[in-house]
Amino acid sequence: MKKNKEPSMIENIFYFLKILFKISPLLVIGECLWGVLLKLPTRLVSVVGVKYVIDTMQNGGDSRKIIIAIVVIAAVLLFSRVLCWLFREFFWNTEKERANARLSTKFYNKAKSLDLESYDNPHFYNSFILAIEASTGNMNNMLNMVRNYVGEIVSLITVCSIIFAMDPICLLIIGATVVIFTPISKKIGNLQIERRVENNRLHRRADYFARVFYLQDYAKEVRMNGIKPILIERYNEAADEVTENQRKYVRKIDFLYFFQEAGVQVAGFMLVLPLYLGYCVLKTKTLGAGDFVATFNGAYSIASSFSFLTVYVTRNFSEQAKMINKFREFLSTKNNIHDGEHIAPDKERQEIELKNVSFTYPGNSAPTLKNISMKIKPGEKIALVGYNGAGKTTLTNLLLRLYDVSEGEILIGGRNIKDETIESHRNRFAAVFQDFQLFACELGENVALSPDYDEVRVSRALKNSGFTKKMKNSVQTELLREFDDNGVMLSGGEAQKVAVSRAFYKDCPYVIMDEPSANLDPLAEYNLNVAMTEAAENKTVIFISHRLSTTRHADRIYVMENGEIVECGSHDELMEANGKYAYMFNLQAEKYQNSNV
Repeated sequence: MKKNKEPSMIENIFYFLKILFKISPLLVIGECLWGVLLKLPTRLVSVVGVKYVIDTMQNGGDSRKIIIAIVVIAAVLLFSRVLCWLFREFFWNTEKERANARLSTKFYNKAKSLDLESYDNPHFYNSFILAIEASTGNMNNMLNMVRNYVGEIVSLITVCSIIFAMDPICLLIIGATVVIFTPISKKIGNLQIERRVENNRLHRRADYFARVFYLQDYAKEVRMNGIKPILIERYNEAADEVTENQRKYVRKIDFLYFFQEAGVQVAGFMLVLPLYLGYCVLKTKTLGAGDFVATFNGAYSIASSFSFLTVYVTRNFSEQAKMINKFREFLSTKNNIHDGEHIAPDKERQEIELKNVSFTYPGNSAPTLKNISMKIKPGEKIALVGYNGAGKTTLTNLLLRLYDVSEGEILIGGRNIKDETIESHRNRFAAVFQDFQLFACELGENVALSPDYDEVRVSRALKNSGFTKKMKNSVQTELLREFDDNGVMLSGGEAQKVAVSRAFYKDCPYVIMDEPSANLDPLAEYNLNVAMTEAAENKTVIFISHRLSTTRHADRIYVMENGEIVECGSHDELMEANGKYAYMFNLQAEKYQNSNV
């Protein structure tokens, strides 16, 4: 398969500008005009304004013309600065924040729509993280560069046109001088890119230590053992590497920059150009004193613009283009899980059937699930048990269409779940994941997973899950402290009960619970099991548990090992068979008997 050619720097720049223009066209246009107003008036004054004043004085003009010229020059400069200030204070500051929010929303919506399979791809995940974390900063940098780039381009074209009108040979000398030394500018830009890339790599190491010392996750470990000296030593080594990298590149860059500046300024503008201008002014009389000064100032203006458009643009645009390419990869990622055409019923219990289902995670050679077949009748309570890595969670992920099967099919009510729309299919399931998360919002919103919730139903769901903590504002209490300094922080067991209550709250025919009692003590686990049995009486329940006391009252238990079903039956049937399940249960028997479950 032919690999797609990576977009060029210019293609990536215009790609991102197109996104920004769609988000806020006035912001992009305003940035361009801002850049012109910042650069052009000053450059015109240094060339045209100075020439006019000198020519007027040389020709014996009265002082009023000179004063008027100076006043006009001051007025033009002041007017341009006032316009820039007005734009920045009354439009740019607020519109930039709006544009940042719209850009972030674009990335968040894309992230929300992606398959879980995408997260299994390290290259994609890298692009995803960079896109989310750097989107705002990249937009600000891009707008800043566009502003300066447009200003320099317009100034360069304008000044070149003026000098060409005065004497084309002057422009030829200036252009030749700059072009001769342009390769050095590119070399400097490339070295600066290399330095920044290397610095980023080294800084990531230093950032690791920053996280270790300020994140609460590491606080207890750092304080309770002797790891601190090792961390400090490695941090110092990482810091030394950054310093040495800076020293290595600074030497090369400074030498090339000095050579370039000496060549352009000394050889070009201090020797060749003055000699030619002096010849024109003194010998041929084709240029006046004003032309001399104007051309000299114009030369510096052109050199400054060329330096910016080569060194600065090569360095910064190239780096931004690489980041934009990450955005591009992220936004262009295609889903492998697609909508069907049928709307799945979200209230009706139907039979679930897995036919010869196999699944291999992307990038893996060995399958995680192998030829799984089972039927789950409406209202049945099914338990999946087995050691870690047996494939239990993967099987439930396939039921939810978080992944699609590699082989075989999953049917609900006789219809392949791929024929249903993704949203309608998932809406008929309530799921409590092993790695559940609480969100920084109200307790009620955390249970309903929606801003609109029924307080009575939320309270009932919390009660069924065994959540008894008294909350200051009842279900309207804010959880976590991202948006409220007084937000409530729950313990692991309390948080898990909130997660379990989501399954009780949602009105749907199927419930999937992955380790619902993992953080609960035996009594809380028993109470939860009783509540689950009562609340889910009319639902089909599939649950995963390592605590086999939870599975005793399941209608059927599937024992999984190495991605296959090795045993199936009720608790009593499997105990009588004295196989894998009986072995695992007997290892925990004393605990279960003592807890009278």
